[in-house]
Amino acid sequence: MEREKKLHTHIGIIDVGGSIGLEYGASILTNKEKRVFLLPPNTYDFVMKSQRTTQIVYPKDYGYISARTGLRNGFQVLEIGTGSAALSTFLASIVMPNGHIHTFDVNEDFMSIAKKNLEKSGMSFYVTQHKYDPEILSQLHDIDLVIIDLGDPWNYLDIVHPVMKSGAHVVCICPTMNQLEMLSTHFFRGGFVDIDCVETFIRKIEAREGKTRPSMRMIGHTTYLGFARKVLKGV
Repeated sequence: MEREKKLHTHIGIIDVGGSIGLEYGASILTNKEKRVFLLPPNTYDFVMKSQRTTQIVYPKDYGYISARTGLRNGFQVLEIGTGSAALSTFLASIVMPNGHIHTFDVNEDFMSIAKKNLEKSGMSFYVTQHKYDPEILSQLHDIDLVIIDLGDPWNYLDIVHPVMKSGAHVVCICPTMNQLEMLSTHFFRGGFVDIDCVETFIRKIEAREGKTRPSMRMIGHTTYLGFARKVLKGV
């Protein structure tokens, strides 16, 4: 916060500096007499307002990923395809304080933005960023969960298989059904079972007395999710 800072919005000018010293739950007025409440940001806020140059995985998919994989405190997670670190931020907020995220990317510009987003959300301590290098990746071990967010995730299954615990989960982010089809074929051949391919939707409801109805807008297709679990190859 800066004492002289003003924020111009569709509901008027917010005197940001005027909120210094107030507690969460208090409110201030804009120059248009609109009331603005002060609330602490949560993980959802950090994810949706993060700086980004790539498409992010949406929170509507996070819930199913965490439920389907049993994500919890203490998990060791390997992520390939950091992007803007939106998903890294969510994963870290669940596995902390005893777990850790090891995330890899090839684009240094993306990695720089991801670093800023992780620092802003307070999750950088629980995330280690790497420039993608199979040699470094192969030194990891006992990974509980692998997330692959690339256009050709099947090309990385043989790379991640050796560093995963037996029974550990892998989740692949696939924008198209063609990719999902290719992925499922490689799952079967590459030492993975319990294959589950899904797409999630959320429809918001505008709840108002006497005229409650679904919202006219909704986030439609964002991605397909391909899940599988590691078993011994050749079995």
